[in-house]
Amino acid sequence: MLHLIRRRVRTAALALSAIAALAIGATAPTGAAAATTPAPRKQGPTSVAYVEVNNHSMLNVGKYTLANGGGNVFDVAVIFAANINYNTDTKTAYLHFNENVQRVLDNVATEVRPLQRKGIKVTLSVLGNHQGAGFANFPSQQAASAFAKQLSDTVAKYGLDGIDFDDEYAKYGTNGTGQPNNSSFVHLVTALRANMPNKIISLYNIGPSASRLSYGGVNISSKFDYAWNPYYGTWQVPGIALPKSKLSPAAVEIGRTPQSTTADLARRTVREGYGVYLTYNLDNTDRSADVSAFTRELYGSDAVYTP
Repeated sequence: MLHLIRRRVRTAALALSAIAALAIGATAPTGAAAATTPAPRKQGPTSVAYVEVNNHSMLNVGKYTLANGGGNVFDVAVIFAANINYNTDTKTAYLHFNENVQRVLDNVATEVRPLQRKGIKVTLSVLGNHQGAGFANFPSQQAASAFAKQLSDTVAKYGLDGIDFDDEYAKYGTNGTGQPNNSSFVHLVTALRANMPNKIISLYNIGPSASRLSYGGVNISSKFDYAWNPYYGTWQVPGIALPKSKLSPAAVEIGRTPQSTTADLARRTVREGYGVYLTYNLDNTDRSADVSAFTRELYGSDAVYTP
């Protein structure tokens, strides 16, 4: 199969215009995840959908079910994306939400809870923002732990199901920040897992953090629930010590990856015994043909789109 390697270009989440920011430090968590109504069960890999919320609604994830049995097509919906920003006055990293991510969080009752009630987990992806701050260059364990608290406080406040790490676009060294070091990501993930032992932590397997999973005798691989390939239209096993059930070597961009490639990658996922299938950029249109290309292979069923 010809692999067309294409990095995702997700400029919306990287906008540097005047957009709302929120630094969650000692904010008291106030949210609670929605009580779920059990969805019809399905057999097969976990399907993940990233949604560019600058352009599309999170609710799209819940519009796809399996023709056979009625189960949800998608198991995890990822809000793309919050940012790790840098305060040049205090010289600290902080969690930043652009106006569209903030809108989703402010309206979790209508944007997130309907998915959770269907049994779909909703997580928040965090991405660099060209300011020098990243997951791999915290100068101390204390600094890493402080950012971990911002993340876990956000999950608790808004009733989310976890955090996704995407170490792109940090532009390490900007604003006098340090280059990646070996301890930073280990301290960050260790603290985050301690803060939220029962929530999802996932790794978009790219950037300096993805290659710095061990420090001082501590390997954080087992602290992740999932890890996935970051190159759409390709097959690449993430280089992390997790069982196959938690890995997605397949990655597709819905509407851009050819349906034949989407089907081939899904078929290989099943054949080689992997437990996760990653999709990106689920939009506001009926993509049932693209989605069915992988659901037929993963679950033996077409996908049905219900507006």
